[in-house]
Amino acid sequence: MTDPAADAPLPRILGNTESLASTAPGPSGALWRLAEPGRQLDANLIRVPPRGAIDTHAEPDLDVLLLVVTGDGTLGAADGPHPVEPGSLVWLPHGSARNVTAGESGLTYVTVHRRRPGMRIQDRPRP
Repeated sequence: MTDPAADAPLPRILGNTESLASTAPGPSGALWRLAEPGRQLDANLIRVPPRGAIDTHAEPDLDVLLLVVTGDGTLGAADGPHPVEPGSLVWLPHGSARNVTAGESGLTYVTVHRRRPGMRIQDRPRP
């Protein structure tokens, strides 16, 4: 008889957000992405350069959790601007319009949301 726990996936330390965020300043964008096979989540470590911005957008299907790691800035939303700083934990409900503007030192944050299903090629419906 085999132990089902013996085949279970193990927790893993994937990195250190403080170390990743302290890398030499460069272009904005993802510094890290969760890419583990079989995952149910997507996660990214995003850098926005000093005074940089991410334009207003909305995610129609997924709630997103955002955690500020370094820097500061402003989360723009329909109810006005919200200052964010290290440790700010923000829930972005699906359908909510938002934008992000980094402060003088830039802004680095983690986003986490349910994984999007992969694209599938399907047969065409037959007439």
